[in-house]
Amino acid sequence: MLMKTTPDRNTAALTPAHAPVALVVGSGFGGLAAAVRLAAKGYRVTVLEKLDSPGGRAYVHRRDGHVFDAGPTIITVPFLFDELWALAGRKFSDDVTLKALDPFYRIRFDDGDHFDYSGDKDKQRAEVRRISPSDAAGYERFMAEADHCYQLGFKALGDKAFDTVGDLLKASPAILKMRGWRSLHQMVAAHLKHPKLRMAMSLQSLLIGGNPFSVTCIYSLINALERQWGVHWAMGGTGALVNGLVDLLQGQGGQLMLNAEVKRIEVENGRAKGVTLADGRFLPADLVVSNADTAWTYRKLIAPEHRRHWTDKKVENGKYSMSLFVWYFGTKKQYPEIPHHMMLLGPRYKELLNDIFKRHKLADDFSLYLHRPTATDPAMAPEGQDTFYALSPVPHLDSGTDWATQAEIYRQKLQARLEATVMPGLSEQITTSFVTTPQDFHDRLLSFKGAAFGLEPLLTQSAWFRPHNRSEDIDGLYMVGASTHPGAGVPGVLMSARALDSVLPHASVWRGEGTGR
Repeated sequence: MLMKTTPDRNTAALTPAHAPVALVVGSGFGGLAAAVRLAAKGYRVTVLEKLDSPGGRAYVHRRDGHVFDAGPTIITVPFLFDELWALAGRKFSDDVTLKALDPFYRIRFDDGDHFDYSGDKDKQRAEVRRISPSDAAGYERFMAEADHCYQLGFKALGDKAFDTVGDLLKASPAILKMRGWRSLHQMVAAHLKHPKLRMAMSLQSLLIGGNPFSVTCIYSLINALERQWGVHWAMGGTGALVNGLVDLLQGQGGQLMLNAEVKRIEVENGRAKGVTLADGRFLPADLVVSNADTAWTYRKLIAPEHRRHWTDKKVENGKYSMSLFVWYFGTKKQYPEIPHHMMLLGPRYKELLNDIFKRHKLADDFSLYLHRPTATDPAMAPEGQDTFYALSPVPHLDSGTDWATQAEIYRQKLQARLEATVMPGLSEQITTSFVTTPQDFHDRLLSFKGAAFGLEPLLTQSAWFRPHNRSEDIDGLYMVGASTHPGAGVPGVLMSARALDSVLPHASVWRGEGTGR
């Protein structure tokens, strides 16, 4: 299915018929952001999407009057959207309404106590003192160090494509200044003593698929980034952002093809020459950008003889992020006491994370992220009802779990936990219900091992050590998205498109030699 170009709001941006062709594999945030940037450089852009609707992990499900955002729901760094809209000659706020949230999210501990995580520094300090007065000074030190990592890690390095060893050497002083060899939890524990505060200030790395006991402390920048730019909700849901980006691209003359699964990236004389779709069609291109999972791209879409760096063995030996079990459900009644974002922590923290990331064992206990968009946006559910999803971090497919038989059993455990804690009587209120499992991440979203975030963001799998934005193996092949630099999360994948921009040639360098001629 081809989504036709809509009437153009900015006709000057339309690319000529002889312009070089760029194909983008996948319509997640990274792919759409890359497509907009490519169109702004003068390319004729087509985005190829396997599913029947755009978004990738940000796909939107609509069931029984409920609107379920499949994936990312925490929106920060709105200036990255402003920038993309400006490239297309438009204004972001004209098309999408963002609403700032306060608190950002509530962290509920297993004993029933909670911590409201807010961008208001005074409220945050009061929460810290309520839980542990002796940690007040340590919290100030933590914020200062997180701000330092934000300046060096996000602002200075986040959109730099680590293309060569020289790029790594240039960044090394900053990594040393941040003492990036420490884990995030080690850095937090150096400042805060109370276990609840250590959990509250380290769990953010789970939002990008990283174990706080393993990922580099550089990711403390998430705390600073949220304080700096806030946490927002796009009215209408994450799908409003996806649709807005599609509209931008189409206004630039680009196209989106749905139900167009790429089966192979074609390589000739060491250069990407186009793609072959699952239906057998060959689409020629001057360059290809993959927003698909990088491990899947190299392992499944490119023949082994074209891969000297990303060999099968190297791909398979990588350490991959956790996966996710997500239960989407609607309720007949509303639960006004539940905030928009809520983390419900289980009885174990480090040991549960060891089960997920190291032992690859599906544990009996779990922690949950509970998303209630109707707290901010009632239109996400029928009048008087609520829309939810409950997300549980789980091991990727190396756990050996047979999700075809275990999914409903596991869902019932989540339901029982919610009913026993924050949603009494839940079983009698459910109107619609379905789940996504690690097997779905593998089969539907084409993620290697069913990992939800690609390679785990360890120091040795970050920056230059992560799959490069410009392929190390194949000329004319580029990468964006969660599994390339700088990593997962909406800011990360948008920054990957920014990093890509720095290594992409302008369309004018083709001098009329593109496939359009």
